[in-house]
Parts: sequence; C-alpha cells; structure tokens
Amino acid sequence: MSITDQIQKVRLEFQSELESVSSENDAVDEIRIKYLGRKGIVAHLFNKMSSVDKSERPQMGQRLNTLKADILEKIDGLQSSQSIIYQSDSKTDCTLPGDPLSIGTIHPITQVLEEIKGIFNRLGFSMAYYPEIDTDFYNFEALNIPLHHPARDMQDTFYITDKMLLRTHTSNTQIHYMENHEPPVRIIAPGRVYRNEAISVRSYCLFHQVEGLYVDTDVTFSELKGTLDYFARELFGQEMKTRFRPSYFPFTEPSAEMDVSCIFCKCKGCSICKHSGWLEILGCGMVDPEVYKSVKYDPDKWTGYAFGLGIERIAMLKYGVQDIRLFYSGDVRFLRQFR
Repeated sequence: MSITDQIQKVRLEFQSELESVSSENDAVDEIRIKYLGRKGIVAHLFNKMSSVDKSERPQMGQRLNTLKADILEKIDGLQSSQSIIYQSDSKTDCTLPGDPLSIGTIHPITQVLEEIKGIFNRLGFSMAYYPEIDTDFYNFEALNIPLHHPARDMQDTFYITDKMLLRTHTSNTQIHYMENHEPPVRIIAPGRVYRNEAISVRSYCLFHQVEGLYVDTDVTFSELKGTLDYFARELFGQEMKTRFRPSYFPFTEPSAEMDVSCIFCKCKGCSICKHSGWLEILGCGMVDPEVYKSVKYDPDKWTGYAFGLGIERIAMLKYGVQDIRLFYSGDVRFLRQFR
C-alpha cells in the first residue's frame, strides 16, 4: 500500500473513531495519543518518508502536515464542546460575573521617583547608584565635613562601626562617581538614606533622596537656577513659581534653598506653608572647591553645581499627604488611592 493510500486510510479510521468516542476527557486523551503521540500513527507515517522518492517528498510531507493539522483541530474542537457541556451540566452558573481581582498599585514614592528621574533624564542627566552602607570618608570627610565639624550635628547618624555607617544622604554617590569618572559629569543619584531621628508626622528614620551633580567648565549659578526652575514646573505644573534663599551646606558655596509657591493655598497663606505662601523642597549650591580636592579634580579648571531633594517631601506636597508615616504603614486603603 502506498503512503498516499495509508494517509487516506488513517483519515477514515480517525473519523470513524471520533464519531464513537466517549464524552469523557480520558477517551479524548487516548485518541490524541494514539494518533498524535510521539509513537502514534501520524508519527509512524512521517518515519516512512525516507522510502518515498525525493521528487515526491515535498508533496507527501504537505499531505501529512495537513492530516496532522486536521486531526488536531477536530480533537481540540471536541474537547471544547465537552467542556461547555460539562459546565452547563454542573451547578455552576457560568453567566454570573466572576470575582473581582485585587489589582495592586505602584507605591506613591515610586511614582514620584520615576517622574523625577524622567524629568532629569530629559535634561541629559544619567543615573548613578552606590552603597547605602558606606565609610565615614564618603559620607562626611570627602564632602568637606571632617571629624568634629559642627555640620555633623545636622545629621544624626546610624553608625555600624567607628568608620562604617548607614549613609545620611546620597551625596556619597557623587564622591564615588567622581573618583571613577573624569569630568564633565552630569548625574542624579536616587536612593534610600537613614537618619537617627524621632519618628513623627514630618520625619522618619529612613527616607528617599535624589542628589544631582553637574561638573564642567564655566558652570554658573544661573544654570543651576534655570535647571531647578524647569524641574519644578515640570513636576507641579507650569503655573508654579520658585524662589531661592541663601542657606548653608558644607559641600556647596554659595548655598541656597529653593521654595515653590504653596500648591494648597496658591501663595495666599495657609497652615501647611505656615501662612508664608511658600514651601521649601530642596537644597542646592555650587560645589565647594574642597570637594574637588577630595576626588583629585582641579578646582581652578572645573566648576559645577549640586542639589538634593527628599522624595517623601515632594510626594506629600504633590498628593496632599499630611503624615509621612503613611508611606511606610503598608495600609492598602491608603495605597489604593494612588491607582
């Protein structure tokens, strides 16, 4: 018998078996294995292809593939119809709506962080990440805060050993990055930081920061103001106003704090902004030459600016959250509001 006749015979035998097959799933599985299994009838026919004349193999292979596809389609159709019959015979009402799925949300801190990263990415800043556990040198000394410097009192620190600590700001990333890269430098450093502070509605023992650093030749304070003004408008809206106030940070000189117009009262004065009409969101300034000396940059050649902002503070302003502890409570009722 030629292989063509065998194909036709298998097709007729399968059709006959299919008409008499039981409605049980086991019976359908048996017929599938018989015809389409690794050692099934169709596989056996494929093995006979080596005995077919080379000129006829393409046509014969096409017939075998068609046979296999037809058998598979009819078996799948039978299983689908049996599934519908089974469901209709059961006590389950398939017309009832299903149980709603509980859909998670992206945490508001993550949402704000991603938005901030996106803004600075469009300005040409790249990302840099370095350890949360670091040495005193990278967290303090290289940033012009030597031992016994009064500025250390500004940050209550979690010390692991005399020289190892949980970083109090992501400024340590700036030192690591400048040690390993030649200028120009344009980076932001997002991450978690830790401070040994009393937990209250406004402070927590850990929070998130984004530090920014730009080092090049002839960088000016005007560029810093323009960059941060653009950032504030992109984040809060084009109607947002900004102002800069003189401040002090040991690693920048001159230093400033940037305020934005209160998003709650529109500069009219309310309890949130202490009736000033302004809210402080970040600190900034021109990089102190002493910092350049720590990373072996020539302070006579390179200038630059740095800034740092707290993600929780931004999120509280953006979403009107009054208690920072809510971000860490794990309360799904709170998190569902940010879908």
